[in-house]
Amino acid sequence: MMNFDILPFLYLALCIGVIGFQVALIAGAPWGHLTQGGQNVGPLPKRNRIAAFVSIFLLAGMALAILSAAGFWPHWPEWTAWAALALQSVVALLNWITPSKPERRLWGPITTAMLVMAASVVFTA
Repeated sequence: MMNFDILPFLYLALCIGVIGFQVALIAGAPWGHLTQGGQNVGPLPKRNRIAAFVSIFLLAGMALAILSAAGFWPHWPEWTAWAALALQSVVALLNWITPSKPERRLWGPITTAMLVMAASVVFTA
């Protein structure tokens, strides 16, 4: 049986990992084929790096909202967890329908696992 107390922290850890990926993209890592529809081979162009930068804040907010739903700091309103869950649902769906096969293979399972964790926290809170 799963100990649900660990799920918000596993979700946080995965968010931190994805943030690390975004930071690497911003710094010029040649992983454009693994993100944003896989349209860029090699490093992302400037406008796409801006999108990666924005996603860092979204991911941080989602992580904090799920922690809050589980009763931990920062104790945000309940609606923030529902918003994070909705956004995580969209992210998982987009990663499964992307035309980029490498992106689907990498991020489909990861974002789906994150969705399951977030949903487990939100629906048991």
